[in-house]
Amino acid sequence: MPHTVIQLSGQPDAALARRAVEAVAELTQSVLGKQLPVIATTVQFIPADMWFIGGVSLAEHGQNAFHLDISVTDETNTKAEKARYLREVHAAFAKLLPRLHEVSYVHVIDARAAAYGYGGLTQEYRHQQAGV
Repeated sequence: MPHTVIQLSGQPDAALARRAVEAVAELTQSVLGKQLPVIATTVQFIPADMWFIGGVSLAEHGQNAFHLDISVTDETNTKAEKARYLREVHAAFAKLLPRLHEVSYVHVIDARAAAYGYGGLTQEYRHQQAGV
């Protein structure tokens, strides 16, 4: 039941947003083993002149960047899965964004099951009810 926030440099582009959401959803399913019906995603666009790396704007760099935060329930993915996810997300965005700056971040946030959930229920509660 991950929640993802994708930030992309540039002006709002619905087609790019859709491609980014689809790429992240596919990798979130295939690499992290999450189920599509509970993957929630928001997309934000940030103008290149308002995104800075090393004190220099992306507009000045002549490059693009992205930032992805994904919250997953703690202890549901291994270090190897998370490392693979970071690699594959970066590769996917390199195909979506021309001149991708290397300093584009992915943050897998391991949220405690008792402090994270949806529909008014924590993941800990769901786990206990499943009898797992």
